[in-house]
Amino acid sequence: MTPEQIVFLIVAAGVVGSALMVVTTPRLIHAALWLVATLFGVAILYAILQAGFLAVVQVVVYIGAIAILFIFAVMLTRREMRDRGPQLNKTWWVAALLGLLTFGGLAFILSQWSGFSSLAVEIPDGTDTLGALATALVSPQAYMLPFEVASVLLLAALVGAVYIAVKK
Repeated sequence: MTPEQIVFLIVAAGVVGSALMVVTTPRLIHAALWLVATLFGVAILYAILQAGFLAVVQVVVYIGAIAILFIFAVMLTRREMRDRGPQLNKTWWVAALLGLLTFGGLAFILSQWSGFSSLAVEIPDGTDTLGALATALVSPQAYMLPFEVASVLLLAALVGAVYIAVKK
């Protein structure tokens, strides 16, 4: 095994472990902090795959904006941050079984697909992929509208958090 593969396995295990902690921890603020750890691990995976731009976007947009906004909204509401309900449903095993069956089915389907081992898009050498992505993000014919809708959604979440915090 190469050192890169070892680092990948360690980081992937950390991402899976922190993602499990996001959904199993009883405190909401701890779940948000585990989410930050998960997103940071994904950024490391992007860096291992030599996708530096995506790694930086992962850190700046997801950790720097969305996760911090979530933590800000949770702390601003000043509610009890501990879930007092039962942590496990009585039929949790049904959900676990369905999850395993779904994973097995998807793994089987993907193992039979011939396009899984090849690249999705062949990119010729010398192509400015970062420039093409930047143009697509600000072009009205491409991704400008979803990009702006996401920013309005984040603003609405912040205004909603402030409204809930000061509501009497």
